[in-house]
Amino acid sequence: MIRAALIQLNASDDPVANLAVTLGYVREAARRGAGFVLTPEVTNCVSSSRDRQLAVLQNENDDQTLAALRAEARTLGIWLLIGSLGLKTTDPDGRFANRSFLISPSGEIVARYDKIHMFDVNVSETEVYRESAGYRPGGKAVVARTEIANIGMTICYDLRFAYLYRALAQSGAEILTVPSNFTQPTGRAHWETLLRARAIETGCFVLAPAQTGTHPQSDGKIRKSHGHSLAIAPWGEVLADGGVDPGVTLVDLDLTQVDSARRRIPALTHDRPFEGPA
Repeated sequence: MIRAALIQLNASDDPVANLAVTLGYVREAARRGAGFVLTPEVTNCVSSSRDRQLAVLQNENDDQTLAALRAEARTLGIWLLIGSLGLKTTDPDGRFANRSFLISPSGEIVARYDKIHMFDVNVSETEVYRESAGYRPGGKAVVARTEIANIGMTICYDLRFAYLYRALAQSGAEILTVPSNFTQPTGRAHWETLLRARAIETGCFVLAPAQTGTHPQSDGKIRKSHGHSLAIAPWGEVLADGGVDPGVTLVDLDLTQVDSARRRIPALTHDRPFEGPA
């Protein structure tokens, strides 16, 4: 049995302030018995301002959030998924990385995953996102094989691309992580449905820590997130819902449920070649 903790944040565009809050929740999760703690997408900084990101984001080797959370995982002796951090890169075009980290109880980085699918959408006439303008996409799927479970790592908008999750499950993933910063309109319409579908299709546990609420922004712009961090069982049941307030949601995972769900419906072994469509 694994006790996991989903941390739900209302992060601002100030990494220093966000780190203090995140550390407090990580410590609370560990006090409550969690051995696997997960934070949401862009744990360090929620911002749509390129100027603000250039001012406050760091390279991986210099990032204070990463360093502090690695040290805290080691102090507490926990597995920690840093859902993602916005990080500067050496890319010629200056775009950032949206990178997830899996940290071991010794504080080591055992896996990195760069978000593959970029959120370039027109949610409404007034709510437009072009993630690829500021962030460059990753190109490699990742399954981290650990002593607690095989963990398939994804981030937010990846959730809409079912083939990625099927590939992770067929490569051995038992838990799929989906740290997110879903918008409120798309969250209300699609969040739970998509997470449950990914669990049902793969027979995996799905753990999705989320950002929530109206995020404080130094430029005064309005940025809102859906919240409702969710844990989904391999058969598709919602095991835990974090609601809309920041905080810690605990869930106990019995990995034998993965094998049970896959024995009942072994769809991962039923792929068939086909032609078309034209």
